[in-house]
Amino acid sequence: MNIYKEIARKYGVTEEDVRRDMQVAIDEAYDRLSASAQSVFGEGDVPTPEDIIGYITSRILASDDT
Repeated sequence: MNIYKEIARKYGVTEEDVRRDMQVAIDEAYDRLSASAQSVFGEGDVPTPEDIIGYITSRILASDDT
């Protein structure tokens, strides 16, 4: 499943619009995080939408194992 394509289709925008807007939201949120929260993705590395989607997916799958 291409999440960008699904969201773009739902809202009548391009996949590039979806990814860009996600990155803008991530950048703004990341700037407000504590240093310990930022370290989840590596020191000084602002995560990409793919990083966030992967992280959330892994957390969901890990919680299903318990």
